[in-house]
Amino acid sequence: NTPKGVYECRARGVFREENITPLIGDKVLIRLSEEDNTGYIEKVFERKSQLMRPSVANITQIIIVMSIKKPDINHWLLDRFLIMAEHEGLNIHICINKADLDDESINLTDKIYDKAGYQIIKTSTKTGEGILNLKKVLEDNITVFAGPSGVGKSSLLNAIKPKLNLKVGDVSRKTTRGKHTTRHVELIDLDSHGYVVDSPGFSSLNLDFIESETELGKYFREINEHSHGCRFVGCLHHREPGCEVKKQVEKQNISIIRYENYLQFLEEIRNIRRY
Repeated sequence: NTPKGVYECRARGVFREENITPLIGDKVLIRLSEEDNTGYIEKVFERKSQLMRPSVANITQIIIVMSIKKPDINHWLLDRFLIMAEHEGLNIHICINKADLDDESINLTDKIYDKAGYQIIKTSTKTGEGILNLKKVLEDNITVFAGPSGVGKSSLLNAIKPKLNLKVGDVSRKTTRGKHTTRHVELIDLDSHGYVVDSPGFSSLNLDFIESETELGKYFREINEHSHGCRFVGCLHHREPGCEVKKQVEKQNISIIRYENYLQFLEEIRNIRRY
């Protein structure tokens, strides 16, 4: 995509020799063919950021989309997405879609993640709530939408840019889970000086990128903040005496839901390291 139009380009063979794979979102130098609107990629410029699952480059922010109902919000899964996003160092927004379906649950979720230092964008494609707010967040950014299937990512993009006409999937009545409707990674121009990466989803949410048990707490903002008050350096906030994090959980300054998820992830990392 250039100021003069869109060109279909192929990567030169030299990239294979240099072990470089052009990715969605790359900024590149191209040489155009004189015969048609095609060309060759001559150079891939240095990337500001890179995700491997999905494989995209130069992302400036991530919006984690969850639905409050149909399917019900899963805080455990949301926290896994947040760990991955924090690890990548991306600017993070949480979007809770289908906000018209359950006020009580969305208020609880808002309270949990407000304590953790996150702002929530509440949206509904039925009522139009939050769509303009979401559109402003997308301006002048390259954004990747993350979240499980069925939460309404494609519906949100259709609401922001109706002419996209992206396919929208149904949620299974039996499993209350959605079906993937996006089949490939695509960079969508939003007409608002911004782009969105629409992808089939994150192929893996394994925590195998975390190298040690002590690293996990860094990706929970509120745990990381209070860990400096712990008696021992390297406190895992589990059974250690003098743990400031556990004190804050008891005082309800840290959500018990987030803390219990942290302990589950800690055990998972221990098992990964063990084997």
